[in-house]
Amino acid sequence: MADYFYVHKKILPDYLEKVLEAREMLDSREAATVTEATERVGISRNTYYRYKDYVFRAKDPARGQQAVLSLLLADLPGALSAVLTCVTDHRASVLTISQAIPLASHASVLMSLDLAGLKGDINTLLADLKSLPFVKNLQLAGLE
Repeated sequence: MADYFYVHKKILPDYLEKVLEAREMLDSREAATVTEATERVGISRNTYYRYKDYVFRAKDPARGQQAVLSLLLADLPGALSAVLTCVTDHRASVLTISQAIPLASHASVLMSLDLAGLKGDINTLLADLKSLPFVKNLQLAGLE
């Protein structure tokens, strides 16, 4: 990471932001070609190709994009459904779910979430999940 800096875009030339905009247009298929994307944002193709592999948007480290949750749920009908409803109410998206066979009236669940559209913050989501009567234990296993 010694080769990288975090700098405010205010001190950078405008064309670097436009390189990002062009790349995002191509990624979202808003523009079909590099020529179309660069013309729309107002930079040359040469500028795009020179910087496209070196300029990236920073992710807010306080607002991770993915989380892994480990839950212990009561083995009752609707327990997992209640958890999923809570997750979707917070606008998080489920990437994966792994549920073990219930033992001793409890089921272990490992869930990975995409938090890109999260309404609020991760702590609010965790608090709401913990407040569900089916959730016996909840741990944030990872946040990226």
